[in-house]
Order: sequence, then C-alpha cells, then structure tokens
Amino acid sequence: MTIYPDGLPPRQRAWAIAAQGIAVTLAVLDGSIANIALPSIATSLHIQPADSIWVVNGYQIAITVSLLPLASLGDIYGYRRVCGCGLLIFVLASLGCAMSTTLPMLTLARVLQGFGAAGLMSVNTALIRFIYPRDSLGKGLGVNSLIVSVASAAGPSIAAGVLSVAPWPYLFLINVPIGILALAMLRTLPETGRGSHRFDWTSAALNAATFGLFIAAIDSLGHGQSRVLAAIEMVAAIALGTVFVRTQLNRPAPMLPVDMFRIPAFALSVLTSICSFIAASLTFVSLPFLFEARGFSITQTGLLITPWAVMSAVMAPIAGRLSDKVPAGKLGGVGLALLAAGLLAVATMSPEAPWWAVAWRMCLCGTGFALFQAPNNRLLIAATPRERSGAGSGMLSTARLLGQTTGAALVALVFGIMASQGVGISAQTAIGLGAAFAAVAMAVSLLRLRV
Repeated sequence: MTIYPDGLPPRQRAWAIAAQGIAVTLAVLDGSIANIALPSIATSLHIQPADSIWVVNGYQIAITVSLLPLASLGDIYGYRRVCGCGLLIFVLASLGCAMSTTLPMLTLARVLQGFGAAGLMSVNTALIRFIYPRDSLGKGLGVNSLIVSVASAAGPSIAAGVLSVAPWPYLFLINVPIGILALAMLRTLPETGRGSHRFDWTSAALNAATFGLFIAAIDSLGHGQSRVLAAIEMVAAIALGTVFVRTQLNRPAPMLPVDMFRIPAFALSVLTSICSFIAASLTFVSLPFLFEARGFSITQTGLLITPWAVMSAVMAPIAGRLSDKVPAGKLGGVGLALLAAGLLAVATMSPEAPWWAVAWRMCLCGTGFALFQAPNNRLLIAATPRERSGAGSGMLSTARLLGQTTGAALVALVFGIMASQGVGISAQTAIGLGAAFAAVAMAVSLLRLRV
C-alpha cells in the first residue's frame, strides 16, 4: 500500500482501524479471560490450582520481555509486517491452547500466544500514527483507548458466557476464526518505511533477562514465595538492567529508547503512565476483596465495578478529540486529579454505603482515567521521531505493563503487612495508596506544561 505522508484517506482509514481494532481486542481479551477459566482448567487437566497460575503468568511474561524487541523489529522491517506476524502466531497459538491436554502444553502455547500478542501491542500506537493525520492523532488514540477499555471490561463477562455453554478450550478456539478475519484485513494497514539499522540481539537478550527477572521478583512477592529468592531476582534484574541501559547509550537506535528520555515530554509521559497504571492496578486488584468483605456477591462486585469501565469507554473518544486541542499536561492533570479524588472517596467510603454511592465513585474514577490516557499517549507518540514510532509505541506498552505488575505486587505487600487488620481495611489501605500514586501522576503530568 502507498505510504501517505499524513495518514490514510478516510475510507481506507476506517478499514485500517477496524483491522487494528480486531487484532488488539483479541490480545487484550486473552490477557483476562484465562483468569476466569483457571478453576476449570485445573480440574480438567488434573492439576493443583496454584500450578494453573502459569497459564496467566506465561502469557504476561512473554509479552513483557518481547515488547521492546518487537517494536525494534517494527522500526526495521515495517509495523504492518510485525503486526501480521504477531497475529499469525497468536492465531496458531490459540489453536494450540485449545488442543492442549497437559499443563506444559498449555503453558507453552500461552507463551507463544503472548509473543504474538506482543507483536500486536508493540506497534499498535505506531500504526495509529500512520493511519490518522497529525491533527487527528488524538482522535485516533481516543478510538484505540475506547477499543481497549471495552475489551478489558468485556473480558470477564465474555469468559463467563462462554464457560456457561462450553468447556474452557473454546475460550481460545473462538480466537481462530476472528483472527483469520483480522489477517485478511491487515492489507488495509499502511505500509511504512524500513530502518537502516540491524536488529540488536545483545540488547534483546539483556532486555528479556532484565524484565523477566523483574517480573519474576514481583510475582514472587505477590504470591508469598521466598523473599530471599525475590530479593536475588530483583538484585539480578537491577544489575542486568544497569548493563542494558549502558549498552543502549552508544547505540544509534537503541532498543530501550534512552536517548528519547532526554526529551522532557517523552520522559514525563512515560513516568505519568507508570504511576497511573500502578494506581489503577492497586485499585482493580483490591476492589473485589473490599466488596467481598462488605458482603457483596461476585455478581454484585462485577456490577459495582462496571461503571468505571462504562465511563472510560464513553469518555475515551471525547478525551481523544480534546487532546488534539488541549495541552496533554493540563487535560491529563485534570483527569488524574479526578482519578485521585475518586480513589480517595472509595478508600474512605463507609461500609454501609449504598450501591449508588459506590457507582458515582466508580464513574468519577473511570472519567478521570479516560481523560488522562488519550492525551498522555498522544503527547508521548508525538514526541517520538516518526521513523522510531515503534520504539515509542513499545515503550508506551511497557510502561503500562510495568505499572500494572508493580501495582498488583504492592497489593500483596499491603495485604501481608496488614494481615491482622482484616481484608477490608487492607483493601482500603491499598486503594488509598492508589490515590497517592494518582496524585503523583497528576503532579508529573502538570510538569509537562513547563516543557
């Protein structure tokens, strides 16, 4: 397809965003649907429930360690090609998941599926930059945020619906026909230029080791495993990470875009993203415990959390359009202020609060989070040199995953420290900590008004 200097023509743009939307939806959905199926998988494969967690961890670790290397491949060979290869691997791995009869088979298939999903996520934002004109980039990112929000919110419901009528392999089998449709539509994506540098295998290995050990250390803390082992893994991650960063300083196109961190808008946007996703993760992991401690059923808990997702979906395209006109520091700062206020309201909520008191707090949080995301993503990708859009896109996804993983580990840490206080108090404390991180993210966002 012809390379358009400023986005695709409207009709081709609609087809391209549809293809990209389907692909990203599959990757996002499979990050959450397996959680619901773990009990069924454990029973079907005759394994311990604790062992089944590898079905989730394998997917998550594979994505985290491969995002930046695949983003680099996108800069070298073209974003459409990396997206297409990632989607093909994802579809084949989904078929492998559905056909698995043992835990090792399923875990291996999930790891491969994670690599495929990373191929989609790593170049997602980069492709949007070439699909939409410069003056409508915020609108495009708003549409993307809407897709991701709806997919994230719908994951548990879709999984529950499938499991009510079919066994767990169908959770993965349904990806195959949908993925084939998306593959057929990928030709509508823009064909981008190729980079002149070669793929850096040394950096890829250091990246995988650094992020892999970091995630393993966080996971060890989160599941109450040996703190000595977690400490060793964390020290090793820091040591290798130091070597990784130093090797990137002399690279003309570093896999970890350390040179772009010299751009204040880029660095502040990454930091804002990490802090905000820590806040969101602290909250989403803690809310079920808080509502359970207050006597709500699983169904009621799901309904009480839903307003957050609904408001995020409603506000995402609005925030996208506003981000093309309002500075990201200001719009993001307002959104994060609303998020911090909403989380603080949840953390201090009375145990006797009625459902509507919970609902407006969730709406406030969802509105604030949506107002932050699109402008933050727009500023980050706009601050990235056009020929290195893949690096910016990969860093954006990496920041999100680091924030989510760190937030989940902090919940486990808070629950462990405050075990004697009860689940409800521990959950409130974790959500209060989330409000603090949202406030830090707001302060960082406002700093962008000075750059």
